[in-house]
Amino acid sequence: MLRSLLLTLLLGIVFFLAPTLGFAAWVHPTAGYMILFFLGISFLIHRLMEYGFRNKRDKFVEFYLSTVVIRLLLCIVFVGVFLYRGIENAPVFIANFFALYLFYTIFEIYHLYRNLRRDS
Repeated sequence: MLRSLLLTLLLGIVFFLAPTLGFAAWVHPTAGYMILFFLGISFLIHRLMEYGFRNKRDKFVEFYLSTVVIRLLLCIVFVGVFLYRGIENAPVFIANFFALYLFYTIFEIYHLYRNLRRDS
């Protein structure tokens, strides 16, 4: 979980500095909410995967697939709520959200793969 916190801190710094470096058109004003949302999802997935690693990984596949489904559903709800409320500059919002989604997903898969390789 510490790695997720460090990743979130790094992304927060990048999204905070981007407008001052001239990339304000590429960062949506709700990027902070997106980063906090993904931090919450990372915490939830981390907790679920801890349960999946228990008992000699008997239920690992079920827990992993459930985390994928939960992440997808929560992301759809998050984007849907913001779009329903009539957010301004929706393409930038979607692009920022998709970039963060891919970044966190790749990070979590890498972390999971690293743990599985170490334990095997």
